[in-house]
Amino acid sequence: MAMQKQSWEITDEFWDEVKYIIPTPKRDENKKYKRKLGGGRKPMCPRKALEAIFYVLRTGIQWKALPKERGASSSVHRYFTYWCEEGFFLQMWQLGLDKYDEVQGVKWEWLCGDACMNKAPLGQESVGRNPTDRGKNEGKTPPYNRRKRSSISDIDNRG
Repeated sequence: MAMQKQSWEITDEFWDEVKYIIPTPKRDENKKYKRKLGGGRKPMCPRKALEAIFYVLRTGIQWKALPKERGASSSVHRYFTYWCEEGFFLQMWQLGLDKYDEVQGVKWEWLCGDACMNKAPLGQESVGRNPTDRGKNEGKTPPYNRRKRSSISDIDNRG
C-alpha cells in the first residue's frame, strides 16, 4: 500500500511539468569571484527546494523554523526570492491554468472579481470611536500641578 503524499510534497507528474521552467542562476561575466566555478557547497536540488518552499507556504511557519531535513532555511528562502524575481511562480500558475483549461475547461464568460481596498465611507457612525482611543483621558481633566493660561498676555505677566 503506497503512502499518501502530504500537501507540500511534489508528485512526479507535477515535477515533470514544472522542472523545465525553473530558472537557473547564472554567473555574471563582469564580476570577479573569489572561488572558481564549481567551488563551495553544491547547490540544493531544485525539487527539494520547491518542496521546502511549498512546506513553508502550506504550513505557515517562519522560514527559520523550517526543519533541517527540508534543507537550510537561508538557502530555501534564497531560492524563493530568486524565483519570485524571475517570475517562476507566475509562470507555474499560468501553466497550471492552461493545463486546467485543457482538461476541465475554464468558463471565462462566467468569471467574477470582487475586492475592496478602502475603508467604509459611512462606517464610523455604526462602529463608534476608534477602539484604541476609547480609554484615553486626554482633554477630560487638566494636569494636576499646572495652571491654565488663557491668552498670550498672561505669558508677559509672569512672576
